[in-house]
Amino acid sequence: MALKENATENDILIRCKDLVLGYETGVVLTGVSFAVHAGDYLCIVGENGSGKSTLIKALLGLVQPRGGEIVFSGVSSREIGYLPQQTALQKDFPASVYEVVLSGCANGLGRAPFYGKAQHARAAANLARLGIADLAKASYRTLSGGQQQRVLLARALCATTKLLLLDEPVAALDPIATNDLYALIQRLNREEGITVLMVSHDVSCALHDATHVLQLSERGVAFFGTAAAYRKSPTGARFLRCACADYPRIQFGVWEEE
Repeated sequence: MALKENATENDILIRCKDLVLGYETGVVLTGVSFAVHAGDYLCIVGENGSGKSTLIKALLGLVQPRGGEIVFSGVSSREIGYLPQQTALQKDFPASVYEVVLSGCANGLGRAPFYGKAQHARAAANLARLGIADLAKASYRTLSGGQQQRVLLARALCATTKLLLLDEPVAALDPIATNDLYALIQRLNREEGITVLMVSHDVSCALHDATHVLQLSERGVAFFGTAAAYRKSPTGARFLRCACADYPRIQFGVWEEE
């Protein structure tokens, strides 16, 4: 499924307008405005403490805005497929791969007390979709980091057909597993039309696939626009110089084609 070249208002899935987010201890983000269209691949970047995690929680409905608004159109916060960062305890979770993936269907149960045929078929389909059907009976805790991320992505896909929210999906993965996961996410976006919002510190690789960039700072939004515009912008050049000056395909914010 090809991405739309000319997005319209009707394509907007999420619109944040003048968003103010924070906790009892104070405001974290203010004046945040951006829109996510169907088919976008939005990379959310920023320094530690810039509010990326808080924005994720707000999109998931876990933090209520102090001001402004988040408007969902054609998708709800319960229909977001979420791939979180894992803790050490979660990586050692005592369940089978199939059980972990099936748990992604929980929001679709409604009042039903048990998973039905539709949920089991969805879990099996997503295991096959990500090439891990042969791992269905394996213990989740025995898998490699890359395999665990594929399992969690399959679980996220059980929750959505429209929108994935990925929080540092390649953190702590080796280079091969990282490249494999990025290629998989790119395929889901470009070939299957799934909208992707990804928080990443791996700016250089993330920009290779992203269509848009949202950079947060302690003042709110430092940049929002296309990935091409970000690479050429002063904001992008500064951030890329600091974050990935050693990456061979980016030099001081200018993308070098292979």
